[in-house]
Amino acid sequence: MSAKQIIMNFSVPPSPDDLDVMAASIMETLPEEILEFAEGMAVSMEDFPDETTEQEMELDDPYELLALYKSGKEISPGVEKKTANDDDILFLYRRPILDMWCESGDDLGMLLRQVIIEELGKHFDFSDDEIEEMNGRHFQGML
Repeated sequence: MSAKQIIMNFSVPPSPDDLDVMAASIMETLPEEILEFAEGMAVSMEDFPDETTEQEMELDDPYELLALYKSGKEISPGVEKKTANDDDILFLYRRPILDMWCESGDDLGMLLRQVIIEELGKHFDFSDDEIEEMNGRHFQGML
């Protein structure tokens, strides 16, 4: 067990603040290949996506979206930069994440880490195989 690993036992669902603390710790220990793209990026924990996001993402159900990376700036219309800064935000959606946690029975911290790695990996053009390898390699170090 890592000295930085957060151990939480919940008798009530984790609050946005609880998950913010977990996400901040996870952001510090992302795989290097993702970390170099995400340095300086803000993280925001919301209960659900807002109505605008639901419409933009064409969601039938707000539980469909676990996380969303939003770039604060474009290099030119339709072209986004390939590294994050403090204008960029990774939105994490608490209720959908908790729903997945309840259904899966997985460790909440590991599930949250997987959601973060997958969302950032997809945004920064990592292949599905690369994302799976990062998750697998990173989780092996956590066990």
